[in-house]
Amino acid sequence: MEKLILTAAITGAATVPSQTPYLPLTPRQIADSAIEAAEAGAAIVHIHARRPEDGLPSSDPEHFRQIVTRIKEKSDVVICLTTGGSVLMTVEERARVVPLFKPEMCSFNLGSINFALHPSIDRIKEFKYDWEKPYLEKSKDFVFKNTFKDFEHLCRVVRENGTKPELEVYDVGHLYNLDYLVRTKQLSFPVHLQFVMGVLGAIRATPEDLIYLKNKAEALFGRENFTWSVIGIGAAQFSLSAMAINMGGHVRVGLEDNIYIKRGVLAKSNAELVEKAVSLAAAFNREVATPEEARKVLGLKGKDKVNF
Repeated sequence: MEKLILTAAITGAATVPSQTPYLPLTPRQIADSAIEAAEAGAAIVHIHARRPEDGLPSSDPEHFRQIVTRIKEKSDVVICLTTGGSVLMTVEERARVVPLFKPEMCSFNLGSINFALHPSIDRIKEFKYDWEKPYLEKSKDFVFKNTFKDFEHLCRVVRENGTKPELEVYDVGHLYNLDYLVRTKQLSFPVHLQFVMGVLGAIRATPEDLIYLKNKAEALFGRENFTWSVIGIGAAQFSLSAMAINMGGHVRVGLEDNIYIKRGVLAKSNAELVEKAVSLAAAFNREVATPEEARKVLGLKGKDKVNF
């Protein structure tokens, strides 16, 4: 097996500050948490920004600039910028960081889904900021919009900026969407797939569903034409990580997706979650990739060709 590429998703847009005091919110906190995750073994860090005064998801380029410049100054880690942002943003708002910063990687969501966050309301005793509860309540009516028109925009953006898309697959139909994009020459092989499992409104985080997604991708694209990684939301983070490590895939962990290090115990940092993934890899005798090794596996343009 090739070495295991670990991605750390640092803050995201789905976790709200009242769920955990350890969620990084300011640009400095997000950058430093990413640097710590890289030191713990992450080859890639997946970056969202937040409004520093209250943690609301942000698309402000200045927030991103502060984050990425500090990470690059302190670490060799691969930076993957979100184009998912939050469901409150347009695709143009979400994707504008790519032409601005020309990162090595960016996320690329392959289909629209219901994206429900409201069940977490019952587990929060007190809200720290006024925006959080209405944000979660509104998610009952959220549609995370990723249409074929949006795909055209994102395909053009990644192509023009030499940025490798991390193709986020929330359900099996998203693989068929990718098949269309490849057949119409909007994207080309090899591709990197990120199976996102456990969002309420999309595919569940079950072992059989992970096997199904991998097998369907092989049937559509051929094993040689893609690499893949898995995101397990919440409690599924490490059970699916163990499966992916054994199956030859790669793994994403982090506070964007899961706030617990074990049942009922909050993770104190992204680095702590990465360290647990590293220990899982060691238990299965799978070496962990360095950032430079990840760049070679994924065919990235290199740290020297970004615009920050």
